[in-house]
Amino acid sequence: MSHYSVEPSDKPKALTAQTIKALRHEEVKGISRRRLLRTTIGAGFALWLLEVTAGTLGFLWPNLEGGFGGKIRIGTLKSLIDANAGLPIAEGYPAYVQDARAFIMLVDPNRQEFVPGEDASGDGAALNVRALYQRCPHLGCKPNPCIKTYWLECACHGSRYDRLGTKVEGLGPAARGMDRFAASVDNDGVLTLDTGKISLGTVPLALGAPGLEAPRAATGCI
Repeated sequence: MSHYSVEPSDKPKALTAQTIKALRHEEVKGISRRRLLRTTIGAGFALWLLEVTAGTLGFLWPNLEGGFGGKIRIGTLKSLIDANAGLPIAEGYPAYVQDARAFIMLVDPNRQEFVPGEDASGDGAALNVRALYQRCPHLGCKPNPCIKTYWLECACHGSRYDRLGTKVEGLGPAARGMDRFAASVDNDGVLTLDTGKISLGTVPLALGAPGLEAPRAATGCI
């Protein structure tokens, strides 16, 4: 009887202590879990940084091009009336200008003119024209003028403002009136808005209080 035995040549051998120690210091082939985690975090941060940069450029670009956030030329009172044919702009009804994201109206409709000068506060009394930011101070919805009352009404939550943007106390949740843009009028009666300069609206006023224009009808549009 033979005392020889045959074993497979590829039979696994036990690892010695020296071999195990060497494997611990050997670079892992492929990508490790730690490297994968670091790569994922780095890629996420790079994507976030790209979005922030793009958003910043998107905000600054219109300013550089004379769009919203910078100075916007509106034109004369006549051009504003002509651009809103069919609406009583000459009677003080708010005219909407999309490029400026603003409602523009005569402060005193009895004076059919824009008065030359500058108004950094946005009050508009000296220029006889006021420009209101289209954003409702409550949650940012866009109020719309009501042809029956000449008031501005926010359909989202019911806040109401007179035609000059003063908030009506008790009508809707907005805590202040509509915000105002700085404005200037040149010697030719051309109105320019600085949409980068916004003054916060005034405190709400009760119906019948001085400084709040009464509605032209008992019921509104919403």
